[in-house]
Amino acid sequence: MLKTLTDKDIQKYAHQIVLKNIGLNGQKKILTSKVFILGMGGLGSPVSLYLTAAGIGTLGIADYDKIELSNLQRQIIYNQKNINKPKVEIAKKKLLSINPKLKINIYKKKITKVNIDKIIKEYDVIVDGSDNFKTKYLINESCIKNKKTLITAALRGFEAQITVIKGWLKSNNNPCYNCIFPKNNKEIKNENYLDCGIIGGIAGIAGSIQSVEVIKNILGIGKSLTGELIIIDLLYNRFKKIKFKKNKKCKICK
Repeated sequence: MLKTLTDKDIQKYAHQIVLKNIGLNGQKKILTSKVFILGMGGLGSPVSLYLTAAGIGTLGIADYDKIELSNLQRQIIYNQKNINKPKVEIAKKKLLSINPKLKINIYKKKITKVNIDKIIKEYDVIVDGSDNFKTKYLINESCIKNKKTLITAALRGFEAQITVIKGWLKSNNNPCYNCIFPKNNKEIKNENYLDCGIIGGIAGIAGSIQSVEVIKNILGIGKSLTGELIIIDLLYNRFKKIKFKKNKKCKICK
């Protein structure tokens, strides 16, 4: 059931409502939508801030880490006073200060095969803000099983990669994460994004793109990044888009 907009809602979201692709009905859909973010680091910070400001109705955020000094260089939702405190608890306070009407669920635990399905079943769109391939493969498989749209990104140095996964769809144009980054690739399997440096601004750009893709997929507007991987290299100002097809030999989305 679509939410009734108050005069304050109309004033608050006026710059979205005026867009012909959103309007009043689109904003109502946003206000009743549910989004889950796995990882409240460099990607989760801007994604959660922009989705909260946009009026997402329910936000689930998962992270079992505490805030460290080195996080502040790119995880813009935290500050110096938050060091050694749980990320999800601090993030919740920050997000509610932006939008007190937001319903926010926090998961201060590691997301594993045991609990992931039960969690993401409650949400419309899933955002991957993790920093390792093991978690990315895990969330990809769960989203396929539960038929959830997955908006995933990765960061390294001055570079970001963003794509949208709808791997449960059987058409050739809907590859899963494993189709794009095969799990049996030794170079991928042995790599961890934590081992790579990162410039903070690239996290903000990638997270911002993820937040817009969330809105587009909730409303069914524009052209989704499904089947397309955007690669942004800001060291040399290069922007590239690669199209992928479903791998017929993929054991995950077969």
